Amino acid sequence: MSGPEQELQQLSDSGLLRTLRPLDSPSGPQVTRDGLPLWNFASNDYLGLANDPRLVAAFQEGLSLYGAGSAASRLITGTLPPHEHFEQQLAAAKLSEAALLFASGFATAIGVIPALVGKDDHVIVDKLSHASLIDGARLSGATLRVFPHNDVRRLGELLEKIRSKSTGRILILTESVFSMDGDLCPLSEIVELKDRFGAVLLLDEAHGFGILGPTGMGLAEELGLQDRIDFHMGTLSKAAGLSGAYIACSASWRDLLINRARSFIYSTAPPPALAHAASASLEIIQSGAELRNRLQENIRLLDTDAITPIIPKILGENEQVLAASTHLEEAGFLVPAIRYPTVPRGTARLRVSLSAAHPASAVSSLSEALHQLP
Repeated sequence: MSGPEQELQQLSDSGLLRTLRPLDSPSGPQVTRDGLPLWNFASNDYLGLANDPRLVAAFQEGLSLYGAGSAASRLITGTLPPHEHFEQQLAAAKLSEAALLFASGFATAIGVIPALVGKDDHVIVDKLSHASLIDGARLSGATLRVFPHNDVRRLGELLEKIRSKSTGRILILTESVFSMDGDLCPLSEIVELKDRFGAVLLLDEAHGFGILGPTGMGLAEELGLQDRIDFHMGTLSKAAGLSGAYIACSASWRDLLINRARSFIYSTAPPPALAHAASASLEIIQSGAELRNRLQENIRLLDTDAITPIIPKILGENEQVLAASTHLEEAGFLVPAIRYPTVPRGTARLRVSLSAAHPASAVSSLSEALHQLP
């Protein structure tokens, strides 16, 4: 039996070995690593809120009011006023009856999906959906079906076939903005299909929240579809500048999730100071048209065809993308090399992630550096 050393060597030989490389500074538009200043085009801090003084002050206020930790799960003594206030505030913003706060996006997916469907049900998921959605579907025990990326024709065929044979629940899973390609799902068509076949939809707005829509609530808001989405999932770790995640849904579904979502039931509640800061972040996002406009200006400056701050540069081979990432770092830019299994084999890429906090000069310099890659 081989040990970890052999497996690590195999990863290294295939260009798939990953290591932790800490920063020497807080995360921001410019960071320091190994003593070198780098323009940070790797983070998901799309609105530049992670170090926003308003958010820092709100977190500090939450610490002074509620302490550092929750000390228990939500069902014991871990539910505190900031948790409930944020959930009510978010539900109103999402045009949902209720919302529930989780520790992370991954915890949300693996808790919520198995609570919604079981062995007599079906899950249909977009092939390029985040690993947390796929893992949640597998944990549920429901029959899993995958449709090609954004292929609504195939989704319709699967729905028709399943519904002709089953009266069980059908859950559709997709992202609004796909995390590695930056493209949008065909949400209007998906909503029409789920209504036609009596399915329910969980829409992961992790990379749409804060970015799209008049008040930053995501693609569903931008398309006027918020009230037709059964489950709005999202994270606070990207445009919101914090950590944690949420599900917004009907009040009855929230009540059921409190009783069935194992990652919620058996986890210590997120720190109340975090929830307090999340309310401040949500207020900033809802009134953040100027930040979103600044972000769009940076997007247009780097790639006039892009519609979101995630801009992939697909190079194909692991060694090629690793070399390109190293070359950019030597030039003063932090741009990650993304490889399998995060993306399909043969599609290794640089993933450029833009922020409203990036100065235009840094974006222009990155554009020039990308064009000069060997």
